Amino acid sequence: MKPEQDNNSRLYEPQVQKAKISSLAILAFILSIVGIPTFFIPLFTPFLAVPSITIGIVSLTVIKRSKGKLQGQFIAGTGIVLSTLWMIFFFVCTLMVEKTKQYAYEVKQRAQLHSIDISLELFNSEFSDYPPSGALDGDGKPYCGAIKLCEALMGRDLQGFHPDSIFRREGTDDSGIPLYDSNDVDVRKGPYLPLETANAFELKYVYENVGPFDGNDFVLCDVFRKVTNRKTSKKTGMPILYYRADTSKNAHNIDDPNDPNNIYDYKDNHALLALGVPGNQANKHPLFRDPKRFYEMTKDYGPDKTIRPRRAKTFILLSAGYDGLYGTKDDIVNFEF
Repeated sequence: MKPEQDNNSRLYEPQVQKAKISSLAILAFILSIVGIPTFFIPLFTPFLAVPSITIGIVSLTVIKRSKGKLQGQFIAGTGIVLSTLWMIFFFVCTLMVEKTKQYAYEVKQRAQLHSIDISLELFNSEFSDYPPSGALDGDGKPYCGAIKLCEALMGRDLQGFHPDSIFRREGTDDSGIPLYDSNDVDVRKGPYLPLETANAFELKYVYENVGPFDGNDFVLCDVFRKVTNRKTSKKTGMPILYYRADTSKNAHNIDDPNDPNNIYDYKDNHALLALGVPGNQANKHPLFRDPKRFYEMTKDYGPDKTIRPRRAKTFILLSAGYDGLYGTKDDIVNFEF
């Protein structure tokens, strides 16, 4: 009878159900495997990796709360690890692409400044001097270095520089006669830069509020084209700043930007910097907030160890660089830092 009792007792023993594999764990693993091809197309990585990681974490929580009814921790964990690796790869690739893109723009920008350098030398050979860069014109009206640079190399209407110009904001000669008429193109010099690569834009397309300037005046812009005009949707770069050396002076006073003996005058483009950052003109450029930066970034040392400016006998060109801010480390100039 004892064997029969053992057999009967087995009939009534509770059946232990085998734990199922969590469907969420399987899905997380599948998404991580499907994400393998994104190794070649990193752009799609986040669309697979992020859901895989999220689902994997949720599945681990569900498995833990199931008290043994579900399993698949290893599968879910594998999916999380693989997807995390794809995300790391994605961020590394994105950073490398951005750095490569930035480097390519910087090379292009240096080439543009080199072209402007050559053009200014041509202007100098024809007029025995470089264009002025003072903040005002002869009548005391705002007409800064960046605007004068564009007039000298391209003309006020981009059809060449008029040899009778005295860089007046009104575009007249010393007798008050208007220049830059369509009938006087034959007497013009230049343009010294090809129109299609000059990046010449009217100020009103760079700044929504042009302040004391005439919005119809042109400036030469850098190649980064970070500025989008809200009214026209035109993309432009930031203006190339131009400073001419005053060779009658001999100082480069970093501690006192207003030293009257400074060879270079930061005020040549200060009113333009005062317009702020396009799109957020309340945000001021570091070079505007602290003019000492201009003298610090352009300093050099003479044979007697005295501080001198770079290019003390010619001119300085300055691009705001990739970040669009004047006075930061990525600024690009026509000399080596």
